[in-house]
Amino acid sequence: MVFCGLASSAEAVTLPAIIGPHMVLQRNAEVTIWGWGKTGEEITVTGSWDNQPVKTKADNQARWEVKLKTSAAAGPHTLTVKGYNTLVLEDVLLGEVWLCSGQSNMEWSASAGIDNAAQHVAEANFPAIRFFQVAHRTADTPQLDLPGQWVVCTPKTMKDFSAVGYFFGREIHQKMKVPVGLINSSWGGTPAETWLSSQAISASPVLAQAAAARKEVPWGPVQPGKAYHAMIAPLTSFRLAGALWYQGESNTDAPEVYAQLLPALIQNWRTQWKQDFPFYFVQIAPFNYGSPEERVRLGEAQLKTLQVPNTGMAVINDLGNPDDIHPRNKLDVGKRLAAWALNKTYGQKDVLFSGPLYNGQMKVEGNKIRLFFDHADQGLVIKGKELTHFEIAGEDKNFVPATAKISGSTIVVSANGVKKPVAVRLAWSNTAVPNLYNKAGHPASSFRTDSWTR
Repeated sequence: MVFCGLASSAEAVTLPAIIGPHMVLQRNAEVTIWGWGKTGEEITVTGSWDNQPVKTKADNQARWEVKLKTSAAAGPHTLTVKGYNTLVLEDVLLGEVWLCSGQSNMEWSASAGIDNAAQHVAEANFPAIRFFQVAHRTADTPQLDLPGQWVVCTPKTMKDFSAVGYFFGREIHQKMKVPVGLINSSWGGTPAETWLSSQAISASPVLAQAAAARKEVPWGPVQPGKAYHAMIAPLTSFRLAGALWYQGESNTDAPEVYAQLLPALIQNWRTQWKQDFPFYFVQIAPFNYGSPEERVRLGEAQLKTLQVPNTGMAVINDLGNPDDIHPRNKLDVGKRLAAWALNKTYGQKDVLFSGPLYNGQMKVEGNKIRLFFDHADQGLVIKGKELTHFEIAGEDKNFVPATAKISGSTIVVSANGVKKPVAVRLAWSNTAVPNLYNKAGHPASSFRTDSWTR
């Protein structure tokens, strides 16, 4: 960044950290550039991709902002901000900007330990991928700025950045041939409540009551809004292509609340950004939690969130480790998230993006139940000799292991002794790893056809 001019530092136009050299601005969009200056100071902002200056004045709060139209031209470009002083931001790219957020599995880096870490780090030379790491901070009210800087993707910078975010970004970059900017704002061990604004939590009696019941932990905030105010709010003027979310392990104690909490978070963020951007999330992996159904019920809440428009869920029940809450295969997590983006956001309809999802339809056929799935048009696949982890129950609500057979794009389930079946479950436990896939190689989500409490 080049500074020039004779104005005193008290009068110098300044920018938030998220607007700086090496950044990626969303291409083919209207982006906001903002900052601070002396009240009434005339500010001129010019992007070298079109050299069209846009003028404004700092208001009575010393804040200013302008809207710039970006093009498809990747760059590198310069962004010039001229007030009493002049700032020239070098090496600015136009591309796709994604926010990565959540708890430790999103925060997890190659340095922390991932499969084939040495190879992935050594290969991480992508000048058109840029990282912005948000530091851990809390605040009681929404903040205007946060610490951080944009850096170019190199082995040195990649190794401490979100591995899931990096693998997602690399896939988008390689398939779309465009620059990618990744903003990682994550904090290990945090519940979702702290990633919504405090107002969004208090607006819902259910969420407010659940948040009030959370107990302090030594590793991070739990109170509503604490992380949002410091780590998300300062970013809400920065135009995104979409958001990625990998979180839920710290909410397994109240999965029924999460079914309201995650949709509320999505709406809260979209409202604050004034943008209905795509929101793609990861269904948490099998792990040996304390209570027998914590993980699978939380996963069910995530599955229900697919009812929210413009969302997608990467299923990773085949990538987990029941003895490690941090699965080390982050490559396939990132690639499965990218598949959703490539198909749904970028229109690459040949990219298959989801595993089989039970679509709520079942048909009782004598002593058998036929199940119907979305994302199974090209057929279903067993990895192994026979389908596992299916259970069936009659009116007594007693589930027993079942035999399951693929029949085209459906599955027929039955069990000896269950003459009048009424419900089926798949992989309904914390540690179950089913072996049902579609021909694209994506695994099926766990599910149940009933809503029984037992």
